[in-house]
Amino acid sequence: MSTKVYIDGQEGTTGLKILERFAGRTDIELLTIDPALRKDADERKRLIHASDITFLCLPDAAAIEAVALAEGSNTRIIDASTAHRTNPAWAYGFPELSAAHREKITNSARVAVPGCYASGFNALVYPMVSSGLLPQDYPVQSFAVSGYSGAGKKGIAQYEDENRDRGLDSPRLYALGQNHKHIPEMQKISGLSHPPMFNPMVCDYFNGMVVSVPVQTRLLNKKIGVNDVYEMFCKHYDGQQFVQVRALQGADVLPDGFLAANPLAGTNLMEIFVFGTDEQILLSARLDNLGKGASGAAVQCMNIMLGVGEETGLIPAQN
Repeated sequence: MSTKVYIDGQEGTTGLKILERFAGRTDIELLTIDPALRKDADERKRLIHASDITFLCLPDAAAIEAVALAEGSNTRIIDASTAHRTNPAWAYGFPELSAAHREKITNSARVAVPGCYASGFNALVYPMVSSGLLPQDYPVQSFAVSGYSGAGKKGIAQYEDENRDRGLDSPRLYALGQNHKHIPEMQKISGLSHPPMFNPMVCDYFNGMVVSVPVQTRLLNKKIGVNDVYEMFCKHYDGQQFVQVRALQGADVLPDGFLAANPLAGTNLMEIFVFGTDEQILLSARLDNLGKGASGAAVQCMNIMLGVGEETGLIPAQN
């Protein structure tokens, strides 16, 4: 018996990428809306109620409206917006963070897909805090680089305009007022007492990202070194298919000494790296902002909710 799936907002980047991941699946019956009615609340409500699972690929306000439209149904909601990521009633859609996260996704009717930057950040900071290696009140700073696909339709159009502003030729820092929409999610999910300082930048390539967090061990409550951190990550993510900890430094990790942001484009894989010295440790997470950072994570959560192979429809890594 196939699962009836509706994507509310399937014409956006995340919705289209979810559709791509359904290609060839015989266990999915996709419910579609007449394009002329895609903003019609009654038709959206009909399709939400007719589905077993509805994906929300919408702005926050529209996602909140869609959840209200689902009231009275047995439909399970997977929301890719920012609207519900810090809501404790919703499962946070990052099953590799802990067994509790995975169990809540399995059993929940409401799952919030993590933000792309927040996915990389929480993959690094949650294990550090939960293991006790990083105090909750540590002054965390993070910097990140992403392709322009995360900028939405308007941003993508700007980058792909042949007459674009020359400023788009270079990396561009943004959210300089420490007001990035992922910061509340980054703080709450990681377990930090205070918001992290976050310095993202967007660059002239389509998709892929790296999120990094530096740790000054002299500021910690106990003495630890780079090997302690590496061993903790290996243990934390042991056996996980889509989050893999790479070898500790060495030429076999980065033969040319550069950590490129786009090698995982098109996959659902996230890589964790530990660099530095016992005094200054650099943690980095690499992922596809459209994969494990968005549509791939959404489909992975659906697979877990349905009890099918977690990797169904997903590419763990490029050949």
